[in-house]
Amino acid sequence: MEKIKETILDKIGIPHVLAWGYLGVLIFMMGDGVEQGWLSPYLIDRNFTVDDSALMFSVYGITIGISSWLSGVLSDILGVRKTMFCGLIIYLLGVVGFVGIALDQFNYPLMLVMYAIKGFGYPLFAYTFLVWIAKKSPNAMLGKAVGWFWFVFTGGLSVLGAIYARWAIHAIGHIPTLWTAIIWALIGALFALVFMKFNVPNANKTNEETPKESKMKELLRGFTIMIKVPKIGISGIIRTINTTTLFAFPVFLPTYMIKQGFTEDQWLFIWAVAVGGNIIFNLIFGFVGDFIGWRKTVMWFGCGGCTVGSLLFYYAPQIFPGSMLFVMICGFFWGAMLAGYVPLSALVPSLVKEEKGAAMSILNLGAGLSAFVGPAIIKLVFPSFGNEGVIWTFAILYIISGILSKFIALPDEKIGTPRQIRKMELEKLNAAVDSE
Repeated sequence: MEKIKETILDKIGIPHVLAWGYLGVLIFMMGDGVEQGWLSPYLIDRNFTVDDSALMFSVYGITIGISSWLSGVLSDILGVRKTMFCGLIIYLLGVVGFVGIALDQFNYPLMLVMYAIKGFGYPLFAYTFLVWIAKKSPNAMLGKAVGWFWFVFTGGLSVLGAIYARWAIHAIGHIPTLWTAIIWALIGALFALVFMKFNVPNANKTNEETPKESKMKELLRGFTIMIKVPKIGISGIIRTINTTTLFAFPVFLPTYMIKQGFTEDQWLFIWAVAVGGNIIFNLIFGFVGDFIGWRKTVMWFGCGGCTVGSLLFYYAPQIFPGSMLFVMICGFFWGAMLAGYVPLSALVPSLVKEEKGAAMSILNLGAGLSAFVGPAIIKLVFPSFGNEGVIWTFAILYIISGILSKFIALPDEKIGTPRQIRKMELEKLNAAVDSE
């Protein structure tokens, strides 16, 4: 029996057997991000209404939520590779149908259907890989591992995709840019599905597959797990609240910021800085969670930080009128604190010894539903209470998530932080090797 050695990748929080998967998700999500920031204005400029655009993205958000839940459950039924492959195929069909048929004919009902199908695709690919991370990463490095996932996920979707799209639109046009999403998706799938190793030991010693159980029972487990382990249901609510502002702010803040004296280009730069803060701290809070504890990181940095950060971001142009620098600082702070919830992806699968896929399906459902809940809150609150009512609604939700986080503690939280527990485990294992 050899001593356990960690590679450089393992030490920085990337399980080396999953490294190709991280790269694959980065490139895949880059393709999915080519339309961010310009598709809605593009449609409105071609005689679609704001309501038409909003409805299309709301339906898209619903299908993302459903697919996000299925990603965890189907990974237990079909296996991770097959589920990710299904996500790829559905995504490609959605792109071809939306760009090549619906958008080409400006057929709005068909656009709704095909964009919804596209929304089913990427969660089955990306979030299923997140389930794989939860199953194959040692518990004590799980915070860093999921931090790296959200780093590549958001980095591909909101940074590389946007940068590429800005160049591609001018070089080849809007529609050809949408078509290139297929190329990036296929390249990402090549790395994740072909180069990544799938036959590796289960670091968390759980039953990855349950072949004796019926598929229907396995599907139901995606919901019954919340009854069996109520902490998982609570975690799903917290995760839903987490990124509601990420999907809501682009809906109402641009108009608000323009009324405060900023131009559209200035707002886009402010938003890029805010999202940049989120990307950077997705990684940082993965390390912080392993060092001080996952739940503490979520409660104090995520819930508390987002309560303050969302309000600061909104009121910044009123506190220092015309100061773009101050608004950017507040936006960066909000984005950074949004990443404080990252350790949830490490905490939730650790709440169960088995059924990690079902547990992650609830967390993924929350992540997907936030794409629907954020805009829905605006639609409900804005007509009666305006922008200020909307921002305070989100602040109150973050406070509620902080209260809920008190109820999702791990049984071994009192023993030490994940980092300390991992160190003790390695020392015991290597001591056993020395005694042989």
